[in-house]
This record gives sequence, C-alpha cells and structure tokens, in this order.
Amino acid sequence: MNYRMMGKIISEILAFEAAFMIPPIFICANEGATGTLLAFAVTMLATFAVAAVLFLFCRNAKKGFYAREGLVCVGLSWLIMSFVGCIPFYISGEIPKFIDAFFETASGFTTTGSSILTDIEALSNGALYWRSFTHWVGGMGVLVFLLAVAPREKKNGGFTMHLLRAESPGPIIGKLVPRIKQSAMILYVLYVVLTVLDFIFLVFDPQMPVFDAVCTALGTAGTGGFAIKNAGMSVYSPYVQNVCTVFMLLFGVNFTCYYFLLMRNFKGFLKNTELRVYICWVLASIGMIFINIRSLYETTEEALRHAAFQVASLTSSTGFASTDFDRWPTFSKAILFTMMFIGACAGSTGGGFKIQRVLLLIKDLRRNIHQVIHPNEVRTVSMDGQRVSERVLKNTGMYLTAYILIILISAFLVSADGFTLTTNISAVVSCTNNMGPGFEQVGPTLNFAGYSAFSKLVLIGDMLAGRLEIFPILVLFSRSTWKKS
Repeated sequence: MNYRMMGKIISEILAFEAAFMIPPIFICANEGATGTLLAFAVTMLATFAVAAVLFLFCRNAKKGFYAREGLVCVGLSWLIMSFVGCIPFYISGEIPKFIDAFFETASGFTTTGSSILTDIEALSNGALYWRSFTHWVGGMGVLVFLLAVAPREKKNGGFTMHLLRAESPGPIIGKLVPRIKQSAMILYVLYVVLTVLDFIFLVFDPQMPVFDAVCTALGTAGTGGFAIKNAGMSVYSPYVQNVCTVFMLLFGVNFTCYYFLLMRNFKGFLKNTELRVYICWVLASIGMIFINIRSLYETTEEALRHAAFQVASLTSSTGFASTDFDRWPTFSKAILFTMMFIGACAGSTGGGFKIQRVLLLIKDLRRNIHQVIHPNEVRTVSMDGQRVSERVLKNTGMYLTAYILIILISAFLVSADGFTLTTNISAVVSCTNNMGPGFEQVGPTLNFAGYSAFSKLVLIGDMLAGRLEIFPILVLFSRSTWKKS
C-alpha cells in the first residue's frame, strides 16, 4: 500500500477544500455574520496547516499506485472532506450538534440533499452558500477536479485512471481523450458551462435574487437538491421551476454525450442507447403522473409543471420539490419510488443504480434465458454496437448484490428508531441513491432530524457508499485491503 502517495493526494484535496472556504468568508463579512466568518476562517487556516504538513511528509512519494490504493484513497478522501466541511457549521453554532453537521455536509458532498434542518432560512448566507457549494464540488467529483487542475508528471504510475475509475459513476468508465488529465478538464469545462447557463436563465426572472440563483444553480448542477427556503422550490415562479426542470434533466445525461455534440459526432450521440431510454423513461413517467394527478390541480399547466418537475428531480436524483408529492396518489408515488432506485445516466452528476446498469442486467438476463433454451449457442452482450466484457457484466452483478444487501441491512438498523416501514425504506433508498427526500416522515416537507445519532451514521454511510458506487467504502472495512501484498 502506497501510503505516502495517498497522503500526498489527500493533502492536495484538503488544500483545495480550504481554498473553497474563501467565498463563504467574504459572504459572511458582507452580511456581518462574524461568528460564522470566524468559524470558516479558523477551519480554513487549520486545514491549510494540516495539508501543508501532510504534503511535506509525503512529497517524495513513490509513483507506484494501483487499483487498491485508488479505492482506498477515494473512500478516505470523501470521509475526510465531509468531516472537515462540517466543522464551520458546528463551531459557529449554525448546526449545534456535530452528528447533524456531519450528516448535512456528507449529504451535501454526496449530492444527496437529505437534511436535518428544521429552519433552513435561519442559517446565514455564508453557511447556505457553503451548503450548496458542497453539491457542486461533489457533483462531478473532487478528485476529478484535482486531476483536471493540479499539475502532474507525465509518468505518474497510472494512478490517475485508478482515481477516475474509483470516483466516477457508472459501470463502464472510459477516457474522452487519450490523457486522463485532458478528459477530466473537458468534463469540468462542460460542467462549468452548463452551471453558468443555468444561472443565467435563472436570473432572467426579475423576482429571482442573485444569491438564490447562485445556490439553486449549484444545487441543480450537482443534482444535490439543497433548497435555501423552508418551502423548497414552491416559493419560486413557474418560470424558475421550468428552468430547473430542464437543467436537472440535462445534468442527468452522461457527459460523454455532450462531448460527442461538441466534437460534432452526432452519430455517436444519437446511437447512445442509455440516452434514448432515459428520454423515453422521462417522457412516459411525466405523461402517466400528469394523467394521475390532473384532478389535484386547478389548471392543466400546473399539473404538467409539477409532474415534469418531480420526474426530473427524482430521475436525476436532485431532490428539489415544487409540491408535496407525498400527497399524490399511490400510482404516482410508485413511479417516483421506482425512479429513486433507477436514477440517472452513468457518467452524469446524478445518482441511483444507473440506467446503464439496468440495461446491462436486462441484456444479460435475456442472454442467459436464451442459453437455457440453446445451451450450445455462444452469445455476447453489446451496448451501442460494442461488446461488453464479461468482467463488466460480473462487476454489475456484484454491484447489484452489494446494493441490495446495503439497503436491507440499513433499513433493518434504522428501524430501531420506531418510524414506519415506508419511512425507513424510503429514507435508506433515498440516501443510498443520493435522492434527498423520501416518503411519510422524511417526505419533501419534512426532514431526517428525528432519526437517532446511530441511524444518522448509518445513513451517512449509505450516502457515501451510493455516491462512490459502494466499493471504495466497502474496501475500507476489508482486512485484505490493509495487508501487505
């Protein structure tokens, strides 16, 4: 295990996290929130100091870096990031309990959007900005950001690919261009451009404050869903809700598709099976829910707007709410619950099991059924005209097994708090799939504050496991990980 190389990477992550705290400091200074300003300043300076000491100790690290180190480094990085990021909330008193501050920050970085706050508007603007900004950093991934902007030697022992594979969502992780650094840079440029476009469209509404537009754009881009108003997105105009609907869907698309458009590879864009299924699934869901809820709203436009907004919100795993969908008929809630499982496209900022994995499992199931009927016939599974390796199919099956076990075990553990079965299952599914709201006591108008400290730790683990595709977290608890090769 190359501990020094991992330490060097973590030191760089800490340095960037400390730098990210500079804007909240200026926001706090502008609004006169002295206590929160000092909390961010102290945390920033302490984090810089720790990063500097760690970097000095690990600066001469050897280049050898393999898949095991990549998984461990990613898992530890996200745990440390969430821990450091919650400190300003706690020491400023904005979130008095440490476990609640840790829960809120982990929910932010993992783009889950589940909250323990009962009065969101009581937070200072600096804290609200930091809370939303964690979504934006976590959406594309802090290690992808590090690979994009940090200088690297040409011969780096291959660690960049191991980090990208460990952090990026989806069963098939590839490079857009031959060099990983360039691929990471392209991803972040696309991410920034879409975020800026989202902000511009939001501020077109004269009733939309600039600060609200910034926080909403950050939450939409990261598909995180932290609202800065107690009433969620229902306080904003239909125009703002429609803009969010469009951009939530856009951020749920595999970013490789946008690269195809940028390179004018329209054939590669149009033949993307996952994108076609994503579009059809979204349109069909909007149509079914609209028909089911039409009688609940005064106008057709209002019913269609809320149906489209909630479909976009949950299929992209954003978690914004424009209405209390927990009051919708069971059929509509069943569709939304299914969306909480499936989620968005691989390679997007969205969470969930991913449409690509569902397609691979269906294709593999069809192949196995065919082989039962024709045992001597050899068939392969293909996606977008390319053969899918048996290793990818095996890993997808392993992921499904781990995914189901985590949900079942977590639901059992949090059931000790006495909430209903629907509440517990939807809470676990929401956190594991990085969705945000669930149903009943954790519905869109309520929160996770009622859970015990133990249950919150379980749900934090679910958030991290879901965002990092399970294995980087599981390997931290495996004894073989820490044994010498």
